[in-house]
Amino acid sequence: MCFRFKYFFTYFIFLFIYSFSSFAVEKLNLLSVADEKGILVYWDSLSNSGILEKNGHQLSFQAGQKIVLEDCKRLVLLDAPEIDSNGILYVTRTFLNKAETFFGTEKPVEDVYKVEAILIDPGHGGKDPGAQSNITVNGKTVTIREKDVNLEVANYLYQRLKTAYPDKQILMTRNKDVYLTLGQRTEIANSVKLNDNGAILYVSIHANSSMDKSASGFEVWYLSPGYRRQVLNPSEATDVSLQPILNAMTEEEYTTESILIAKFITDGLKTSLGSLSNSRGIKAEEWFVVRNAKMPAVLIETGFLTNEKEAKLLYDKSYLKKVSDGIYNGLAAFVTHFERSRGFTGSN
Repeated sequence: MCFRFKYFFTYFIFLFIYSFSSFAVEKLNLLSVADEKGILVYWDSLSNSGILEKNGHQLSFQAGQKIVLEDCKRLVLLDAPEIDSNGILYVTRTFLNKAETFFGTEKPVEDVYKVEAILIDPGHGGKDPGAQSNITVNGKTVTIREKDVNLEVANYLYQRLKTAYPDKQILMTRNKDVYLTLGQRTEIANSVKLNDNGAILYVSIHANSSMDKSASGFEVWYLSPGYRRQVLNPSEATDVSLQPILNAMTEEEYTTESILIAKFITDGLKTSLGSLSNSRGIKAEEWFVVRNAKMPAVLIETGFLTNEKEAKLLYDKSYLKKVSDGIYNGLAAFVTHFERSRGFTGSN
């Protein structure tokens, strides 16, 4: 989530010399040596990028790329990590030694990053009801509409987050039955004001539908790395020629972070809903709602309105409370991880 960097570009002076240097190279299995040395590895096989974390520091990298990013601030040249034909990630001894040296440095208190804002987006609204179906409740036929389910869950979630985090901005794209375009939702997301070390998370809430009436369960989506977007302001780049590299690295961090948020929320829903619903997993797609939002984002499909049994659950406010509790627990777990590690990401 490195929205702004304080770059130290003097490292690039050595790029030409570095590229033509030759050394006897020892290749190490990164996952194995990281486990031995207590280094956490977050790896996204879709974008071939990852983050190493230890002692509150993060080292962001991409396979085949010699440029790594220290704590979302400083670009450094290291031997490029490589993936072999079996999908195993390797680094050189030099890479590992320099990473360990970096993890052993002190991190100034002022560099602490925090989740400063969480934006909740209840999907659809107003003239756009989303999915809907007719169900029988206590002998009466009622219509259940996705926009109402989304708002109910969002309101519960908003109240829990407000109570738990009075020091954070807890925001909603809508808190009543009004219509918003995707463009308006994107504008709201990207216009949230943050401090230098503040981060924002975007959570979009929806309900599902399918031609298969037996389809059921919840799922969490994130934006596929196949969709490329401009997430950095070109005017803020010290060196315009480096803008594509920096933008790509920021995108890759968004993807990694979104996957982590999705996993935490999925785990939270599993615990909260138990046998009442099943997990359909974490998924990626390029049509992701608000795909041009400049932050990590997830979309939650709480269940299928086209499944009669599940539609009745989604009509039950006590069940929707359980859904919101699961989402809250997942977000709280991510926030705890983020702030315990003194900032998994950067700031806007």
